[in-house]
Amino acid sequence: MSAKGVRWGLASALLGAPLGAQELEPRAMVNAPVGVSFAVVSAGYSRGNLLVDPAVPIEDARADVWSITGAFVRAIDVWGLSGKIGLVVPFATGTFEGTLSGTDTSTARTGFADPQVQLAVNFIGAPALTLSEFRGYRQKTVVGAQLTVRVPVGQYYPDKLINLGSNRWAFHPRLGVSQVVGRRWALEAYAGAWLYTTNGDYFGGQVFEQDPFFDVQFHAIYIIRMPDIWMAGSAGYGWGGAATIDGVPTDALENVRASGVLRLPLARGHGLKLVYINGLTTKLGGDFDTFQVAYQYSFGGRP
Repeated sequence: MSAKGVRWGLASALLGAPLGAQELEPRAMVNAPVGVSFAVVSAGYSRGNLLVDPAVPIEDARADVWSITGAFVRAIDVWGLSGKIGLVVPFATGTFEGTLSGTDTSTARTGFADPQVQLAVNFIGAPALTLSEFRGYRQKTVVGAQLTVRVPVGQYYPDKLINLGSNRWAFHPRLGVSQVVGRRWALEAYAGAWLYTTNGDYFGGQVFEQDPFFDVQFHAIYIIRMPDIWMAGSAGYGWGGAATIDGVPTDALENVRASGVLRLPLARGHGLKLVYINGLTTKLGGDFDTFQVAYQYSFGGRP
C-alpha cells in the first residue's frame, strides 16, 4: 500500500451517517504519514423515519433532511504510534414530522448541529512514519482506539421538542481491529459506546437523562484498483440508550444499519466518495435512506 493510497482512506472515519444516526465508518484505522492533512466536504440527503436525537419519544417520526458537513483531519505522532485528530462540523436543513401523545410536532429546522472532535491512536501494527518511511509500510493487523466528543453548541431551543443540537455532551470511546486478507481484501470490526451527560433544560424545562448506547459494526473492503479505487460493505448493530425524562423512563433503542461505499479518484490529492446508508430495522422509528457525496483533498506530510 502506497502513501497515496492511504491518503484516500483516512478521513473515512468522518463520513458516516449524518446527524446522530449510528455511523458506519470503513477504513477508519488506515495508517497515514505523519503530517498529512485531509479536508473533506460532504453533502447528504436523508429521508424516512429518523430523528436528529433518536431518544426523543416521538411516534411515526418522518424527516426530509439535507446536510453539508465540513471536516479536517491530520495524521499525528503519538509517542511513536500513528494517530489522528479531527474536527467535524455539520449543517442541516429539513422538515420533521411526528406525534407526541397525539399532538402533531411537525416543524422545520435550519442550522448547525453539534460538532465533533476526534482523537484516534493505532497502538498495534501501525507505527508513526514519515512520508519517506511510509513507502515501505504494508498493513497486516492493526488494532487501535478512538474517542469522539460531541460538543453541545449546535442549534437548540429549550421550548422546542425537535432540535439540531442536543444541549448535552456526548462521548464515544471505541476499540477496533483491521486485518488485511490477501492482496485486495480488508476486514474490520469496531465496538464502542456513546456516553451522555444530562440535559437539564430539555423541552418545557424538563430533565433529560440517557443510559449508554452500545454499538458494534463490521466492514468488508475490496480494493478494485490499488491504491485509489475501493468499495466497502458495512453492517452495524446498536442497542441500549433508554432515556429518562423528569423521572419517567422511555424504551431502549435498538437498530440495525447497513451501508455501501464506493471511492473514486479525481486527480492527484483529490478524491470522491459515494455513500448509501439504510436503516434496516429500528425499534424507535423505522426505515430510512441516506445518500452522501463526499469530496476529499489531501496535502502535506513530513519528509
